[in-house]
Amino acid sequence: MNIDIEKLKENASDITKNLGKTVGKISTDTGKKITKKVEKGKGQLIKAVDQNGDNQITIEDVIIMGLKIPGIKINRSEFLKKEFSKKYTGEVVENIIKFNPAHENISLDVIDKIADDVIQYERLCVSGISTALSAPGGFAMVATLPTDIAQYYGYMLRATQKLLYLYGFPEIDIKDEQLIDSGTMNTFIICMGVMYGVAGANTALKSMAKALGLGVEKKLIQTALTKGTIYPIVKSVAKWFNVRMTKEIFAGFFKKSIPVVGGLIGGGLTYLSFKPCCEKLKDALQDTILSNPNSESDSELIEIKEEENK
Repeated sequence: MNIDIEKLKENASDITKNLGKTVGKISTDTGKKITKKVEKGKGQLIKAVDQNGDNQITIEDVIIMGLKIPGIKINRSEFLKKEFSKKYTGEVVENIIKFNPAHENISLDVIDKIADDVIQYERLCVSGISTALSAPGGFAMVATLPTDIAQYYGYMLRATQKLLYLYGFPEIDIKDEQLIDSGTMNTFIICMGVMYGVAGANTALKSMAKALGLGVEKKLIQTALTKGTIYPIVKSVAKWFNVRMTKEIFAGFFKKSIPVVGGLIGGGLTYLSFKPCCEKLKDALQDTILSNPNSESDSELIEIKEEENK
């Protein structure tokens, strides 16, 4: 039998070309379907996360979602009573609640120890959330992402409240998380800015503490946060977070919807990152007039005065 080698090569080449075209068509069609699903999923995700109706993902949306999680809102009196009644008498505990721990000359070492326990406890609570966020599950799992993120930041907000109360801040008004006032919202934004090392946030928080320590009226501090001297920092921190939130949430989205791609995207919501964030807030709160009457951290602080109310 005579075999035409050249003819075989030619036929093989044609088969290869046709197979390539077929595979390419299949890949293109599959890619289009995936892209369509991704775009649809992104739209659904924005709708699920958007709490204030501006069709964007912002830090305000995440804070509102976090505060809706059961157990996130902390009652200041109950928390302080539980923590300090283990070592101190009823009258001391009552004054701690009425004023703050520093007023009763509670050692910073004692307060720091409680703060460390708080951070570790909330960190352990977050560990399960972190696992959920990192688990791939296809498009069907995308629906759970907003809940996972709300829970993660919810525990961060819970730790924030506890740390603020330990280091002398008054009760934060959270009667209705859906109708949270601007001053309270901006306080949380500043605290989260401190946790993530955003420029200016530390100065803003210490300025608020100084104002409270000097007896400045709460309404003046609220004004400073919403349209006064601290507000530009709030806007700057919020802008930083809004970019981060969008990237972070969509990174989680891709991680859940396309596991292969997800493995290449670094997530910011982890068990390991939670503790350093909380410790940054703790460090900022340790040296203010509210936690340390002898504090000398006045450099670069923003003065809050009567003009804020005009």
